[in-house]
Amino acid sequence: MPSEQPAWVLSRRQAIGSRIRAARERANLSQLRLANLVGVDHKTIHRIEYGISDPSLGLLLQIAQALDVPLGDLVQ
Repeated sequence: MPSEQPAWVLSRRQAIGSRIRAARERANLSQLRLANLVGVDHKTIHRIEYGISDPSLGLLLQIAQALDVPLGDLVQ
C-alpha cells in the first residue's frame, strides 16, 4: 500500500475543509463549540478545516448534522 496519497486527494480534503469552515462560520459556531457538539478536540476540527486530517465518514456525518447542512453540501 502506498504511503503517500495523490496530490488531488490533498486538494479535495482542503476543499471539503474550506466548506466545513464556511458552514461553521455561517452557523456562528467556534471551532471549540463545533468540537464539543461532535465530541472531538477543537484541534481535530482545525485539522479537518485545513485539510491536514482525514476524517472518518462518521465524523463528517456528525459535523454535517451539527452544522444543519446536508453532507453532500460539504463533500461535493
